[in-house]
Amino acid sequence: MALSLRERGLRPPNHFFSILFWLHSVYSGRSGRRNTVKFCVLASGSSGNAALVATGRTRILLDAGLSMRELARRLAAIGEKLAEVDAILITHEHSDHVAGLPVLARNRGVRAVIYMTHRTAPTIDWGETPPARLETFQAGAAFAIGDVAVESFGIPHDAVDPVGFAFTAEGVRIGVATDLGYIPESVKYHLRRTDLLLLEANHDLDMLKVGPYPWSVKQRVMSRVGHLSNLSMSDFLEHDLDAATAHLVLGHLSQQNNHPEIVRMVGRQALDSRGIGAHLEIASQHHPSEIYQF
Repeated sequence: MALSLRERGLRPPNHFFSILFWLHSVYSGRSGRRNTVKFCVLASGSSGNAALVATGRTRILLDAGLSMRELARRLAAIGEKLAEVDAILITHEHSDHVAGLPVLARNRGVRAVIYMTHRTAPTIDWGETPPARLETFQAGAAFAIGDVAVESFGIPHDAVDPVGFAFTAEGVRIGVATDLGYIPESVKYHLRRTDLLLLEANHDLDMLKVGPYPWSVKQRVMSRVGHLSNLSMSDFLEHDLDAATAHLVLGHLSQQNNHPEIVRMVGRQALDSRGIGAHLEIASQHHPSEIYQF
């Protein structure tokens, strides 16, 4: 049931200038009706991954690949508190996505419910027992966390049951797909109609081939269950990225086999080839990204 203006804490104005001020407060976000969806990549790369999706009512931490102390520090840097996070969503069990999770699960100052797939949960080293705040789901399931609608979808990666996510709140849609060897049609489907997309751009193929990794690791990275190359990222942008996407964040760059400026050039060329003017950012391992607000 819709609340009245007085119930929402907004008093109707009594004269012309009050009307102008009142309308401004309603539609500029001071009433909570606009600018309520926030997204920030806290860290992205092989040394640790985490991101925040937030509304005025709900805060979701996506992955916990940093220590609890570092997660708290980076959240504080963008005006958020770890104690106020409502949920922690995990994409898969690799250490760069869950390194801080067992400590977070045991800490009494963290109230967040932890979400991961049924098959991922047993792979986490919880200690003596899994946390009481653990909720599991089937890959491909859709569910709600507060006022955020969450869609999970399977991705091709060499983990037990890896997933990507799409988040929808206040009419804003955010897609996240990293740690995948290629982009199948099923993933492309879930990345449609995104206002913001976080997509992997892990390696430059030439740099990887002549780089320091053992050949077995190179084969893994280049496989269909490895990581997305700059070339595969570019191909997706040129043929499949939704033209309405306003913000593109490219992440999970290899420190040994890629460079942010190469990724920026490849990404920009692909966007320009289609006349898409999306804002482009390269996510960093070392500091949070821009704070995107809708």
